Amino acid sequence: MSGLRIVLGSDEAGVDYKDAVVRDLEADPRVAEVIDIGVHRGDDDFAKPYPYVGLAAGQLIRDGQADRAILFCGTGLGVAIAANKVEGIRAATAHDSFSVERSVLSNNCQVLTMGQRVVGLELARRLAKEWIGYTFDPASSSAAKVKVLSDYEGC
Repeated sequence: MSGLRIVLGSDEAGVDYKDAVVRDLEADPRVAEVIDIGVHRGDDDFAKPYPYVGLAAGQLIRDGQADRAILFCGTGLGVAIAANKVEGIRAATAHDSFSVERSVLSNNCQVLTMGQRVVGLELARRLAKEWIGYTFDPASSSAAKVKVLSDYEGC
């Protein structure tokens, strides 16, 4: 998959990892655009709570302005819960390679979340790079399961 438009976002508990992954993805030839929705150190919105970040990222994907998102908070859980509130969005918190792989291949997740307080920086950077390399196969055995979720939401 090439030409991905990827949203990166965090609250103050994940800003350092978000900034590092922004730099990595800006240099990745598979990425057409990085959309950094903050937070940013020194900005007035630095203390913006995680729900706003997850919701904003999910809305950008839902509205067709982005393909995927990688979000950070302290644990990765809060931004995942928030993003999952947006209709049609599937977000997963993953801190290991197998879960990152399965989030896309088995679940067609558009949002990966991680926690700055629970995973090391180099692992988070590696997982982000791995994640953007996976593509969901709509002919896979998992497609019927994902369809159950989409049908439930009416998407």
